[in-house]
Amino acid sequence: MTATVGTPMDFDEILTQIGEFGRYQRRNYLLICLPVLFAAANSLSYVFTAGFPTYRCYIPECDNPQEPQYQTEWLENAVPGTWSKQGHFTAATCDRYVTSNANISQGDGQCEESLFTKEVERCQDYVYGSREQTIVQEWQLMCPENTWKLAFVGTIHFAGLVIGTALFGYLADRFGRKHIFLFCIILMSLTGVAQALAWNYISFLIFALLNAVGTSGVYPLAFIIGVEMVGPRKREMSSIVLNYFYAVGEALLGLAIFLPNWKHLQLALSIPPLIFIVYVWLVPESVRWLLARNKHEKAGEIIKKAAHVNRRELSVELMASFKQQELESDKDERDTKQQDSQIWLAVKQVFSSHILLARYSIMLFIWAVNAIVFYGLSLNSTNLSGNKYLNFALVCLIEIPGYTLAWVCLRKFGRRLALSGSLLLCSITCVGSGYITMVQADRLPSANWLIIALFLMGKLGITSSFAVVYTYTAEMMPTVIRSGGVGVMSTFARCGAMLAPFVPLLGTLYEPLPLLLFGAISLIAGLLSLLLPETFHKKLPDTVAEAIALGHKISVDDEPICSQNEEHQSQQDT
Repeated sequence: MTATVGTPMDFDEILTQIGEFGRYQRRNYLLICLPVLFAAANSLSYVFTAGFPTYRCYIPECDNPQEPQYQTEWLENAVPGTWSKQGHFTAATCDRYVTSNANISQGDGQCEESLFTKEVERCQDYVYGSREQTIVQEWQLMCPENTWKLAFVGTIHFAGLVIGTALFGYLADRFGRKHIFLFCIILMSLTGVAQALAWNYISFLIFALLNAVGTSGVYPLAFIIGVEMVGPRKREMSSIVLNYFYAVGEALLGLAIFLPNWKHLQLALSIPPLIFIVYVWLVPESVRWLLARNKHEKAGEIIKKAAHVNRRELSVELMASFKQQELESDKDERDTKQQDSQIWLAVKQVFSSHILLARYSIMLFIWAVNAIVFYGLSLNSTNLSGNKYLNFALVCLIEIPGYTLAWVCLRKFGRRLALSGSLLLCSITCVGSGYITMVQADRLPSANWLIIALFLMGKLGITSSFAVVYTYTAEMMPTVIRSGGVGVMSTFARCGAMLAPFVPLLGTLYEPLPLLLFGAISLIAGLLSLLLPETFHKKLPDTVAEAIALGHKISVDDEPICSQNEEHQSQQDT
């Protein structure tokens, strides 16, 4: 079937001629995945640049002035602290005991308990437990009264993500996927460099906000471009493999162990992406967006090039239709403002449809749950013992099995069951982990391994859910507002993520409460997802009418024409 005069081009039908995922698409897909590595690393770099290093008071009466050691045999005599169940002593960060004898010789290492009183005083110099240097040392943000400043960096980061996802979703629908994608990459890179050059805490926050704004657009737009360049049978692959790159990008931050200075780390993450400016000449614009904007001739040039690289031949009718439809669209187009109003017309049609409002409301809730649970579990992962760099990398890499689970479920069970099943897996494992914490923690300490295993299974489940929901949302949105629609959902999720840091605080009231809460909201989201229509192996909806038709027995072939007539009539009324 080919496009004819008066019939809008269907890119899914065009892909049957040029190939759903040929050499041309594979090359461009790899190109858009590479910036995602750096976007993922930038999105979590504040964990280390604004991290809380291990330190304690410098005890001049006891410490070696040339090479002071963080852990010493006499430490509990000179510094207050806490003991773990395993007998490990953790020193206070900014307090020390007052000496009882002013004549103690400095640095002699003879620091018995009798030489100190139990009176506590604040110290001014510190001994660090590692070579790690963060903004704590840079701007003297030590001690508990400054801890909120480090946490506030994360809040600023999520605020930037909220701004960026809302802004760039609309701009990508208005000006094209490619140009906004490149703008986000360059903004991320330049503001990342500026963070390393910041002269004080306030300037660092400003650049961190701008960096998050730029970073927020890279992954969603790479996702949209990837989904829109392939055929229906390859959509889940395009989204899941992109998530592999994201997980690896996050895990690469574990290499910060080799870059203990936060400035060096930030520069290493920010300078290399500048090379992606060459994408101006290497990466094409989304053909679906060009067709939706009636730029058929430009779309035709890209399709012909793709056919050539894929070693496919286009039908004579299709090649002739590019120029013909470009001329017809020029005749029908009244002015640029009417073309731009297609987006707002589609938004108006969505709000007038009870079916779409119900669906998208459910999706908003599911997105928020995904963000709260995903980031909440990630924050709780810092309680795992061991090397924090290795732990961080492993917690990120566990996402790859989660994305793989999503890929398998998407192909075997469809979108709806894949989403519901992933959320229910997360719910069961979180509740199970919370229950064991509540019932067995004191009676059976050896059950800790089971708690950790269930925790990782919960992270795997919510990771799978996050991967599925991106594909599912894109397939339920009409083309003209697809990028903006995914952007709105992602923005709402970021708002939910801003609550995630506060959820673990519920553990001070009741230890298993955070996990039980994660399990409860995941259960609700999993059940609600069963009310959504299946989109597996369905044509991507180009119009609002086609989006409504998903899950209903409506002729898809007739729907675009009906939608066009409604849109033409609405423009006349306007």
